[in-house]
Amino acid sequence: MTDQPLNETELAALRAWDTPTICNALEVTSPERRAIGFTVEPLVCAFPDLPPMVGYARTANIRAAEPSSRPGQEMSDQRLNYYRYVADGTGPTISVIQDMDGPRRGYGAFWGEVNSTIHHALGCLGTITDGSVRDLDAVAPGFQFIADRIGPSHAHVHLEDFGKAVNVAGMLVNPGDLIHADRHGAVVIPHAVARQVADACKLLERREAVILEACRQPGFDVEALGRAMANSADIH
Repeated sequence: MTDQPLNETELAALRAWDTPTICNALEVTSPERRAIGFTVEPLVCAFPDLPPMVGYARTANIRAAEPSSRPGQEMSDQRLNYYRYVADGTGPTISVIQDMDGPRRGYGAFWGEVNSTIHHALGCLGTITDGSVRDLDAVAPGFQFIADRIGPSHAHVHLEDFGKAVNVAGMLVNPGDLIHADRHGAVVIPHAVARQVADACKLLERREAVILEACRQPGFDVEALGRAMANSADIH
């Protein structure tokens, strides 16, 4: 990441909008990314009433269907190094984890009471994963799970690697990417336009308001819609 990280005021400005509106705004600021950079496979949001989360990606790969072939101490050291990685650098963070088990994806959950509590304490807002999650009644308060599924067991879950590019539900994510996510899914906000996106959301809100208001008027018809659409397009 070469651009300066967003401050809390700038992050809050992005949290004020849902993820579909952020995607719409990116069509204004980054039209070349209209069809890329967001989740395209269905995911389950465990806590849909939580507000959107906006943070910098910490990436990892996991497997759970089969045990790791590595020695136990090596796995423990790797897990601790992963937690150091989560805690270091620009925050707040979002953990973006790709399950590498292929057709058995989600076989075992990396996420539950313990990992949510650890990550939350290290400044992480939640996870986006194509693996599974569990322990929904014991998750750290305010920590978001957006996942492929909910399941009961962690099976043989272990880290394969971390700090590299991942693909979760069709969304390509590099370490340090700025992510916006809510119950609809997630999208990468390019650093180069991150400070323009909130204003683009406001512009689109003003444009949509003209059409919505016309629709609510007595006697609304297609001709009135055409006029409203023309007026909307004139807003810049």
